[in-house]
Amino acid sequence: MFENAKWIWTSKEYGINNYAEFCQKLDYNDGKVSVRFSVSGEYTLFVNGNYVTSVQYADFEHYKAYEDIDITPYLNDGENFICFLCVYWSKSGMRWNTPEAGLIFEIENDGKTIAVSDENTPSRQSRAYISGFDVEISSQLGYSFSYDATKEDEWLTGKGDGFGKSVVLEKECNFVKRPIKTQVVEALRQGKPHGEKKNYIFDLGEEYVGFCNFSINSKTEQTIRVFYGELLKDGHVKKTIGFRNFRFDYKTKKGENVFTNHMLRLACRYIEIECEDEIDVDYIGILPQVYPTNAAKYDFLSELDKDIYKICLNTLKLSMLEHYVDCPWREQCLYAFDSRNQMLTGYYAYADGNFEYARANLLLMSKDNREDGLMSICFPSKRDLTIPSFCLYYVLAVKEYTQHSGDLTLAQEVFDKMVKTLNTFMNNRKDGLICNFDGDSRWNFFDWSDYADGSRYGTNGSKKMFDEDILAPNCLLNAIAVIALCAFEEICNKLGKDNPFDSIKEEIKTRVNETFFDGGKGLYFVTSPEEDPTELVNSLCVCAGIAEGERAKSICEKLSSNTLSECSLSMKGFKYDALLMTDEKYRENVLSEIRDTYKVMLDADSTTVWETKEGESAFASAGSLCHGWSAVPIYYYHKFFS
Repeated sequence: MFENAKWIWTSKEYGINNYAEFCQKLDYNDGKVSVRFSVSGEYTLFVNGNYVTSVQYADFEHYKAYEDIDITPYLNDGENFICFLCVYWSKSGMRWNTPEAGLIFEIENDGKTIAVSDENTPSRQSRAYISGFDVEISSQLGYSFSYDATKEDEWLTGKGDGFGKSVVLEKECNFVKRPIKTQVVEALRQGKPHGEKKNYIFDLGEEYVGFCNFSINSKTEQTIRVFYGELLKDGHVKKTIGFRNFRFDYKTKKGENVFTNHMLRLACRYIEIECEDEIDVDYIGILPQVYPTNAAKYDFLSELDKDIYKICLNTLKLSMLEHYVDCPWREQCLYAFDSRNQMLTGYYAYADGNFEYARANLLLMSKDNREDGLMSICFPSKRDLTIPSFCLYYVLAVKEYTQHSGDLTLAQEVFDKMVKTLNTFMNNRKDGLICNFDGDSRWNFFDWSDYADGSRYGTNGSKKMFDEDILAPNCLLNAIAVIALCAFEEICNKLGKDNPFDSIKEEIKTRVNETFFDGGKGLYFVTSPEEDPTELVNSLCVCAGIAEGERAKSICEKLSSNTLSECSLSMKGFKYDALLMTDEKYRENVLSEIRDTYKVMLDADSTTVWETKEGESAFASAGSLCHGWSAVPIYYYHKFFS
């Protein structure tokens, strides 16, 4: 693989948000021509000016994905130009984990290598895309972009100037073929306009995720700003929310401007254009980029349940890019817990179970290699931050994948990773109980609800753990650990392996009952009996088998009365599972709560499901209206009706 090809860039010196262009001339007579390549950052591949594909599979240097694309349909007899537009963000560390920029490629004609990337590959820094543009969309998404159409030339067809030799970079990577299908770019969804000549707002009718495409006419050279979002506030798109900026800049040339950025996916329903001078808009919209799937049938549902199912399914679709994303509008990250919800739901939502996609995501997570034995906050990530409780859900997700797919090879491949992760928790015990983790890089988060959002980082206004208990054991972490240990035990049994944690699970269960159960209330608490009782901790204790028999039945009576402090939508599945595993009579309670909760979203004309019940008002008005972890009703609809 890439035997003679070299990693290249325009220079060894580059700053933030750096755009590079590469143009390889190719003479063609006949036969199949394919291009094999990989990028550190993002890319768009063009052949003779025609868009072919874009967006690098998220990866690590030691697990570097490459594409292998048949470009024969795009070639002409004689002279052709294979061009790469690439961007490297430099410091944005929650979308990638590569230490430096780079492009590597080789081109084959009927299996014979005819061109490779090396110092002779013509390259230049992009003229139209502005390198160094330092507007960040969010800490997860990284940089936006600025484009100057007055600097355009015909470089995509070999007529650009200023190209010189490339610089060879010293990069060592272990290559793997892209493990999932390539996303499909669908037909343009145009926005319906309203507004004035200097301020247009476009409604796409529903939320989409994809590439912004427009055709406008400007009488002058001017800079326009394009804003995007999930809703309107006071007649405008919400442009900035705290440190977040949902915009890109575009400098028009006089006359017609037709533009698409195939690297930055926008998630939005509304697009707004602010201009210096009047413009005429032919159209603006989104070219959706989606992962190809076939949805399972759900015609067995009532009309209300069908409507709820539909917005859950649409959310899953929008939250599947090159990996699972929880909130495509402002995050686009692979979080272990969020993805677990999406995987479990997808096993039922898609006719083929979506197992290939789930497997690839679980394998990618296993390639993370933090020195402390925990797993990064998302994958791949260069940021030194972890949510310890989410690491435990990884083990649960592997068990559920194995259970639903019947594939044992993934569990075998990531077995050592699970052992290492679980050992990290077992080594952080005190008097038999697992403690929270110390250090600013460890976010002791469990849920956006009372006593669960982590006292050091909580910003949602919920009640926090007591300061003196920040690093002490708490019931939430230990209950989740028992669930993970139960899942690991099942994996060991299926693989025929010895379980190194066989005796620890029962010890933790005993210590949780001794430490965190309030006999007077008949309920578990997180850190102190003075707390308001919560749904989450009591649901987890039932699911973990910590609460059994009559104690579990008594807890579920209280859960079904909806008198305990609520958990978020993301964690409701544990409440529902606790109820259902205790008594099937709670089936109607679960259905009723799902219908009541999600009907609010339908009544608000939402085409996707919300991050929390509060919708956009949550998180200081940054609450997402499209969040993958909230699509779990699909799982229960299939459980009850199909």
